[in-house]
Amino acid sequence: METIWFYAQLGFKHVLDFQGLDHFYFIIALAIPFGFREFKKLLLWVSIFTLGHTLSLFGNYYFELILPAEWIEFLIPVTITLSCIPLLITQKINHKTIFIPIITLVFGLIHGFGFGRYFSLIASEDEALYQLFSFALGVEAAQIAIVLGVLIISFFALNVLKTNKSKWDLIIGAMILSQAILMMVEKNPL
Repeated sequence: METIWFYAQLGFKHVLDFQGLDHFYFIIALAIPFGFREFKKLLLWVSIFTLGHTLSLFGNYYFELILPAEWIEFLIPVTITLSCIPLLITQKINHKTIFIPIITLVFGLIHGFGFGRYFSLIASEDEALYQLFSFALGVEAAQIAIVLGVLIISFFALNVLKTNKSKWDLIIGAMILSQAILMMVEKNPL
């Protein structure tokens, strides 16, 4: 039980780490266009992200799938930038397409490779699968907390403050995009 708790906490803190807000930004950009009615869809998408994240950790640990760190660190803010594009377009993209879940899975894979080296250092050989599962539970819990927070804040902004939905998406998207661009400049491998 102690192992589950340790790795679940580690996964939760990984998502909410103020030293690396990339995960946080991505989930906000994913959730901001939606309301409480689409909660099940958002839950599915953050779970797909967790699946991708977990698969890359699994591949890194068990099959030594190690990608160049400088490129992964650069691609992470690229994924955030791409997730902001629908927020900046006034004519909204149909989020019911298969495109969003596939992109979310790919983004999860990239983000997971960013944490893979560290996970490989701390996981014990005899319990790695158990630890990986516990870590994924923590990641999922943190993502759900972020989604709920985004939905509550959006509800308040749109229904209480009467903010225009397109402007709200644009403002949040621009704020996240500015941070992602700064990260891309800092992490540029060239």
